[in-house]
Amino acid sequence: MKFDKIQIRVRYGETDQMGVVYHGNYALYLEMGRIEWLRKLGVSYKSMEENGIMLPVVSLNVNYKKSAGYDDVINVKTQLKNLTNVKIEFEYEITNEKGEILTTASTILVFVDMKSGRPTKVPQYILDLIEN
Repeated sequence: MKFDKIQIRVRYGETDQMGVVYHGNYALYLEMGRIEWLRKLGVSYKSMEENGIMLPVVSLNVNYKKSAGYDDVINVKTQLKNLTNVKIEFEYEITNEKGEILTTASTILVFVDMKSGRPTKVPQYILDLIEN
């Protein structure tokens, strides 16, 4: 699976006084897209952590093109960009119901051993799921 798409309806609490989505909330939308991408692949954050692996974000780049507002339905497309021995990179595109691009973004996450706090190799089961 190279990409996945989810829909989110913007809630009132995610907007500022002008009714526009607060810029910091886009990181949450990206996380929601990434978690669903992994879940549909067959991987859950919860099970990964239970197996001693964390996946923290080490880089986040967001480009804002247009605003989203309260009660808008937005589409978050999450796509695998690159996978190395210890890192996984995603690209995102957030669009509105008209298909207009609101935001583009990218993240880099590192697989980390929870006991040592050090980077670790991508678990084999994740590699197997991505390759199939």
